Amino acid sequence: MALEQHRNMTVEEYFQLEENDPDTRYEYEDGYVYAMAGGTANHATVSLNLCVTLRNLLRGKGCRVYNSDIKVPVTQTRYYHPDVTITCDPGDRGTTQIIRSPRVVIEVLSPTTERIDRTRKLKFYRAHPTVEEYLLVDSRCVQAEIYRKAGDMWMYGSFERNDEITLQSLGIHFSLADAYIDVEFDDLSPDDDEFDA
Repeated sequence: MALEQHRNMTVEEYFQLEENDPDTRYEYEDGYVYAMAGGTANHATVSLNLCVTLRNLLRGKGCRVYNSDIKVPVTQTRYYHPDVTITCDPGDRGTTQIIRSPRVVIEVLSPTTERIDRTRKLKFYRAHPTVEEYLLVDSRCVQAEIYRKAGDMWMYGSFERNDEITLQSLGIHFSLADAYIDVEFDDLSPDDDEFDA
């Protein structure tokens, strides 16, 4: 999440702040604005790999994949910038800066964001009327977790190195390894130089 907290402001002032400072992404929670912390090279690589993989799988299917430049309103007073957002709503295209009907939201976990991604954001993404799957992908090791809507309930699943992830709401699947192409971990085992998927 953020390292810097700004004064209480209205939603309109928040939009103006982002417009005036396009080089910084901010998230907005009930009047408070937070400048997003910078990520590591691995975090950026995992995010990009997911965007590319998912975009290729969804080509021609009427859905769009967006990176963290786009914000998602989870309530009228909360706006987040997920690492990856997938929407199949034609209204979420073109010059819009807000995805109102996300179907899948993905957050790449890092030490500065993990607690919030697993608590507050999980709560609000699950309550969002159009979100059907919330995927958490770790940037420090090869693992992922998913929360999937099933009727009135949410189901949980986890994935490790050789597993395939199915996004049921989109009818696609991919290898978790695809998210880690060119990712290098600090704590390498003797057999691993780099995660070369």
